[in-house]
Amino acid sequence: MTAAGALQSYKLAAKAISRLQSLPSGSMERLCDTVVQEVFELTGYDRVMAYKFHEDDHGEVVSEVTKPGLDPYLGLHYPATDIPQAARFLFVKNRIRMICDCRAKNVKVIQDDKLPFDLTLCGSTLRAPHSCHLQYMENMDSIASLVMAVVINDGDEEEQSGSASAQSQKRKRLWGLVVCHNTTPRFVPFPLRYACEFLTQVFAIHVSKEFELENQVVEKNILRTQTLLCDMLMRDAPLGIISQNPNIMDLVKCDGAALFYKNKIWRLGMTPSDFQIHDIASWLSEYHADSTGLSTDSLYDAGYPGALSLGDSVCGMAAVKITSNDMLFWFRSHTAAEVRWGGAKHNPGEKDDGRKMHPRSSFKAFLEVVKTRSVPWRDFEMDAIHSLQLILRNAFSEMDAKDGNPSMVIHSKLNDLKLEGLEELEAVTNEMVRLIETATVPILAVDVDGLINGWNTKIAQLTGLPVDQVIGKHLLTLVEDSSVNVVKRMLHLALQGKEEQNVHFEMKTHGSRKDSGPVSLVVNACASKDIRENVVGVCFVAQDMTTQKTAMDKFTRIEGDYKTIVQNPSALIPPIFGTDEFGWCSEWNPAMTKLTGWSRDEVMDKMLLGEVFGNHMGCCRLKNQEAFVNFGVILNNAMMGEEAERVQFGFLARSGKYVDCLLSVTKKMDAEGAGTGLFCFLQIASQELQQALHVQRLSEQTAIKRVKELTYIKRQIRNPLSGIIFSRKMMEGTELDDEQKQLLHTSMHCQRQLNKVLDDTDLESIMDGYLDLEMVDFTLQEVLLTAISQVMIKSSGKGIRLTHSTSEEIMAERLYGDSVRLQQILADFLLISVNCTPNGGHLGIAVSLAKDRLGERVHLAHLELRITHSGGGVPEELLSQMFENCTTIHETEAPQQPPMISDEGISLVVSRKLLKLMDGDVRYMREAGKSSFIISLELAASAPSKQTRVSSSTGSHC
Repeated sequence: MTAAGALQSYKLAAKAISRLQSLPSGSMERLCDTVVQEVFELTGYDRVMAYKFHEDDHGEVVSEVTKPGLDPYLGLHYPATDIPQAARFLFVKNRIRMICDCRAKNVKVIQDDKLPFDLTLCGSTLRAPHSCHLQYMENMDSIASLVMAVVINDGDEEEQSGSASAQSQKRKRLWGLVVCHNTTPRFVPFPLRYACEFLTQVFAIHVSKEFELENQVVEKNILRTQTLLCDMLMRDAPLGIISQNPNIMDLVKCDGAALFYKNKIWRLGMTPSDFQIHDIASWLSEYHADSTGLSTDSLYDAGYPGALSLGDSVCGMAAVKITSNDMLFWFRSHTAAEVRWGGAKHNPGEKDDGRKMHPRSSFKAFLEVVKTRSVPWRDFEMDAIHSLQLILRNAFSEMDAKDGNPSMVIHSKLNDLKLEGLEELEAVTNEMVRLIETATVPILAVDVDGLINGWNTKIAQLTGLPVDQVIGKHLLTLVEDSSVNVVKRMLHLALQGKEEQNVHFEMKTHGSRKDSGPVSLVVNACASKDIRENVVGVCFVAQDMTTQKTAMDKFTRIEGDYKTIVQNPSALIPPIFGTDEFGWCSEWNPAMTKLTGWSRDEVMDKMLLGEVFGNHMGCCRLKNQEAFVNFGVILNNAMMGEEAERVQFGFLARSGKYVDCLLSVTKKMDAEGAGTGLFCFLQIASQELQQALHVQRLSEQTAIKRVKELTYIKRQIRNPLSGIIFSRKMMEGTELDDEQKQLLHTSMHCQRQLNKVLDDTDLESIMDGYLDLEMVDFTLQEVLLTAISQVMIKSSGKGIRLTHSTSEEIMAERLYGDSVRLQQILADFLLISVNCTPNGGHLGIAVSLAKDRLGERVHLAHLELRITHSGGGVPEELLSQMFENCTTIHETEAPQQPPMISDEGISLVVSRKLLKLMDGDVRYMREAGKSSFIISLELAASAPSKQTRVSSSTGSHC
């Protein structure tokens, strides 16, 4: 086909393609209706149908347009044998097939005897239709037909090497057909056929995108099931997943579920009887002993003998074994689906007969009501079921392996996750900052008020504004007046989380760059979010388009010699190529030669679409058929006046390297304003930008992974904690003596502390001093005794004598502040002290309190707590982590490797940060044979008291 013919065909399909591309996503029915209507108007056939193949290869008419007087086929299902596998293979290879007159006389082809092999016409439109197909058409009262294949990608087709091409072909799938029928002979000229084929290819791309949307919905369902799994893990396995909410019926869509455990049955919803479930379990053990489960949409088809006795309430089942004798079941009832078949229904076991293909004689519709079949189990549903199966198996194997102090295990796991995540994120963040600062593309950032808080070296060079002069200025004051509205809109949308791509605006230049004119940028806006998904700013990653814009402005001038610019070997000239009005390559500048490896002489006067850029045989091979079709649409739209700006584009260079770039296409005009061809400009993304984006993706993945792990552990803790709280409340309702009541009171404060730790979703807010304190009225006695109780088991195990001597007046003092955080701080320092005290040693606590009057009723209490312990003291390495790393952990610029902090170190760092939030601090003093933590802080108090200081050496046992 000539280039002129191709462009003419694209023009014929332009309106239909534009309508397809303007459709909102999310409706396969609307998409099919649109393409059928467009083909009907383009070709003039009496009947046009969209014909979809189901998983068992039978077909269904999903959309139809007919002329008046014809019987409708919409909604009819047709047996898989109506279109044999041989014919399906040919449709994948040759996407269009026309029969002008099924009654026309065929002409035999005489083969030369000298040919070494038999001549085949399977790839030719001259091939006569098979006799059985002619009979088939006659039975349908159809004389002429035009059939176009809808071929989609049945997998990820990102391969960019020659060897991968053959593999990607295997993943092509025949989704369906666009079928045209006419009751009289009809011939469609080639340009119109080519236009219809091109339209069908665009339709296939949109079908693939609809499948991608469905996959996104599936991913959301998977995230939902992960949350449900976490909730289920909080219960005692396995009865909790049946007896509480959410339960296993919430995991997947079903009508009933059952647990078969220790020869007992627990049922939910619509299920078989206990006897029938026992029978199903026996059947599975006998006939599916080697498998870990079974899923079917029809127990009858699966061979279960008692399927009919279950009735309509149970047809489909998913069953998994959690031990050799225990099982989980999910059940679904029948669909009662009505399927209208266009003729006799096929047997799923039937195979094509390669030697004989007999057409059906009857096309009368009849109804089949499906009663023994349920809705099929989807892959993501089975993934969720198998995940629960594996988790329960592990739970059974570890049920007897849990011992030790639960609180210590909880804190250890939380600290390990925080430390590991912090170190990984620090390394990734530092690398990302370095890449952004040294990137050869302009990058800037603003806060929620639009004030500049990021400005890399490249943007400083382009605008002439150094970073120290621009930080704190509003972005709108730095852009050209003509771009203010564009930037304002982009900033507004980005702060709402709606990120725009490829936005063009111009920025003012300053200093030595002022005379060079504004900088033209194409920007992608990226919303910066904190760990709670709140937008805290916007980052703009840009491409400098100033040189390209200057070149394009010069090209579009009617007068002047542009060739001196196009052929200029300067690195400032972007890669440029072009076509004439007939589609032949008419321009290929030195930058394109350098980029692609193909010289100007090798590509000139070749067809741009197909020979220069092609799917299989082109000099610069495109990634896949979809990319080829999209490129054709871009060129066609540009010829029609719809110019393209900065469209994603990619191809394989001669060296085999894949080139990823942005494509802009503009129409070339003569002096009279008539189109004479196209100019195409490429903008190449720098390696630094690509690497920066890759690091950003890794950072996001790491953060998401850590958040999920922390969320899982916190969820795992909360329900057992709720059980403990419930038990405590039940005990409070019983008759208790004063000592027992005090123990329950201490337990309540410990539980509040644990809840507070679980609510700490953002360690960074503590490290940066942004945590909100919860101000309550409390006594020092309840805080101190609760903190001491948390180390009593460990101190007793080491034989440590733990004493505190504090006056009753101080212990009863009413203070105002965050009692739970103070309790957390004291518990952490006490635990470190106990760990560093030798066996049989001594640990003492002393408290002093002084007040300053702030008013008649409010006083400022200066509280000092001294924790003194015997032995060699806390290791210097641990103290340095508390006193040094808590400041350097966020201030170190681009370290060679992230600072290593132990689990005890992170506890000390957090405790000191919390103290500073309370206007306090901690010191550590070493003396002969003993050492002390000296904790000081300021709290509000209600009444004055005399200053009291108590030595830790005199006191009573706790």
